[in-house]
Amino acid sequence: MTTSHDPRLNYLGRNLLSGCLLGLGFVAFIDEAVFHQILHWHHFYDKSTPDIGLVSDGLFHTFSWFSTIAGAFLVSDLRRRKAWWPKRWLGGFLFGGGAFQLYDGTIQHKLMRIHQIRYNVEIAPYDWVWNIIAALILIAGLILIFRTGRESKMLEGTI
Repeated sequence: MTTSHDPRLNYLGRNLLSGCLLGLGFVAFIDEAVFHQILHWHHFYDKSTPDIGLVSDGLFHTFSWFSTIAGAFLVSDLRRRKAWWPKRWLGGFLFGGGAFQLYDGTIQHKLMRIHQIRYNVEIAPYDWVWNIIAALILIAGLILIFRTGRESKMLEGTI
């Protein structure tokens, strides 16, 4: 742990973790609210009855809520310590959200096949849009994470 007078340097990982948790929770919430509840395109688990699909949506929503709350508590602690680094946190937020969406679009949709984005349509355009947006969000997050990592080294005087 760094002993610099800039408290942000002592909490680089916590800034990143809180952003990742909130980003993951936010994207999961949008997915669940928009695609599961409003549009009724799918459930979290579509390989069983509609009732099981609703239960799986509830569990998915619980997971996203706990991720969001944990991230919010970490941000609150960072702000109390005057160690919140919004730019690094945003990098984590974008990384967490993009990583979750890419995981959902590749692992859950294609590899595990527990659900698709939508049914009874040509799915390829939906998959491409879903995964390209996820990759762009993820890359934007990585850029911010690497930039703030470089900035932290400059603040420490190590480069």
